[in-house]
Amino acid sequence: MLKNKFYSLILFLIVTFSASFTGGLVSISFKEPWYSSLMKSNYNPPDWIFAPVWTTLYIMMTLAIWFFWHSKKRDVNTIYIYFIHVVFNATWSIVFFGLHQIFFALVVLVILITLIIILIIRFKRVNFVSYYLMIPYLLWCVYALFLNYNLMVLN
Repeated sequence: MLKNKFYSLILFLIVTFSASFTGGLVSISFKEPWYSSLMKSNYNPPDWIFAPVWTTLYIMMTLAIWFFWHSKKRDVNTIYIYFIHVVFNATWSIVFFGLHQIFFALVVLVILITLIIILIIRFKRVNFVSYYLMIPYLLWCVYALFLNYNLMVLN
């Protein structure tokens, strides 16, 4: 059983951090000079804050799905929703930094936030730890939506 828990944790880490890897690769390749030339609101945090915040959130997301997976009342549809949500998480970076499409990135964020809310509701029914681990992620994505909207309006 312990071996199974370890392997499932590794699998969920790989799946979740694949979004981070993809987003990071796209950001590094296509962010500049485009992003620096955008008008930003005063609410934009400094660039250095994003890496530690996202790393923490990816760890929390991984733990949330892992705790859910090892719950007695888990259901596979929630796992599928989680995987779809990871795809949308990576898609935002591709659309925003790779394609430089601020409006479509906003649409992707709305879909992502909707999926996060669905996951939170589903997690709450099965595992409170999973539920609580997703709340900071939801709050950060709502903040990202606000920033994304401001960028769209200013540019």
